[in-house]
Amino acid sequence: MKKKILVLCGGISKERLISLETGKEVAKKLKKNRYKVRTCEPNSNLLKKIKSYKPDIIFNALHGQFGEDGYIQTILESQKIPYTHSGVIASSIAMDKEVSKKIFIKHKILTPKYIKFIYEKDEKNIIQKIEKKLKFPVIIKPLNEGSSVHVYICNKKNIKKNLKILSIYKEILIEEFIPGREIQVAIMGKKKLGTIELKPKRKFYDYEAKYNPKAKTEHIIPVNLNKKDLKKITDIALKAHSKIGCRGVTRSDFKFYKGEFYLLEINTQPGMTRLSLVPEIAEFAGISFIKLIEWILQDASINR
Repeated sequence: MKKKILVLCGGISKERLISLETGKEVAKKLKKNRYKVRTCEPNSNLLKKIKSYKPDIIFNALHGQFGEDGYIQTILESQKIPYTHSGVIASSIAMDKEVSKKIFIKHKILTPKYIKFIYEKDEKNIIQKIEKKLKFPVIIKPLNEGSSVHVYICNKKNIKKNLKILSIYKEILIEEFIPGREIQVAIMGKKKLGTIELKPKRKFYDYEAKYNPKAKTEHIIPVNLNKKDLKKITDIALKAHSKIGCRGVTRSDFKFYKGEFYLLEINTQPGMTRLSLVPEIAEFAGISFIKLIEWILQDASINR
């Protein structure tokens, strides 16, 4: 008898629409394969809904704040019901770009240099502070958003304007801009699932490039790397997955420049939409979408 699945999606983050799409795709595929499935938003009635439905497993399809930063994981832990993807601590670490960078650096994983910017404290002489440790252009990004939400490439002329745009965040990262090839690596438990290269028509693989079909980002699979470099990038992704303590499926984002792989971040709950990369990588590896979802569910059962 197939298990009852509760798919959590939506939420309050800026990635709400992507989460809804992920939840929709997952639920549709599970229902088609005769699972009993219900979708649910993480609102004030969440615990009541969980206790009423009594799912065997919760598929966490939430993205962004509240959904993949350890918060919802803490709530789910209290219910003692298996849930998918990483646990409380790993989710919290991966979502915090500064903390995860410190772990990368500790374990000798190359990542772009950065400084943390705190509003109403670091605004004075910000250009001089950037030039002291980094060089223009730079990337500015929130500490705890996903899907490249509010990520900008900045030069001396527009840095202050873009910092004002991000005034909704108290702290952000200012990171050296690494040009070069955009390569993503998917990890499935302790297995290297595969790689994919992206060639966005835009300046970089931002929110529009990820989710707007009209952006026409080119997906290249297999990636044109020699065996040594392919092993190197997948080894790094597996190491990051392990050192942070991730479970289930993760996707690591890299830049490849002058023979070096720079790990930008690790995503503990990669998207499962029609444009998402992990299902595409899995399909190339001979794993269908439903088999990928079933593996994620099985992994949740084993690891909880």
